[in-house]
Amino acid sequence: MKAEYINPFLESARVVIEQMVSIRPETGQLGIKEVIFVENYIWIQIGMTGQMSGDIVFGISEPVALKLVSAMMGGFAITEIDEIGKSAISELGNMISGNASTMLFNQGVKVDITPPKVLHSAQAAGFTPHKALTIPLIMEGIGELDIQVLIA
Repeated sequence: MKAEYINPFLESARVVIEQMVSIRPETGQLGIKEVIFVENYIWIQIGMTGQMSGDIVFGISEPVALKLVSAMMGGFAITEIDEIGKSAISELGNMISGNASTMLFNQGVKVDITPPKVLHSAQAAGFTPHKALTIPLIMEGIGELDIQVLIA
């Protein structure tokens, strides 16, 4: 795995989050870790095909997801991740991945992305643990969004 695979997703996430919630996220420490789907998290899984194949997984704890969706909806208080909340989180993942795929294309790497899957539980993921390149984005007043790149 190469660190440059995650850079377009990192930069795209920073730009999209800043546009959507008016917060410029700070970058946490890049690392490699075992991706294990845990409960009380919202997972956004986006597949990639082409010159890079694998998955991009965004992991957000439920309390952070509630704050993020609330900020995306102009501060409207959200108390549960309902269909509108899932749609907002899904669109956030879609925008980040779409922008990142454009950045990769501009670097000469052709990839296509699949529509995002929003997974509310580890069991729903049907996902086996993998090692992934991972980096957290820290959103002041909201919490962390983990970006995990699993390249085949």
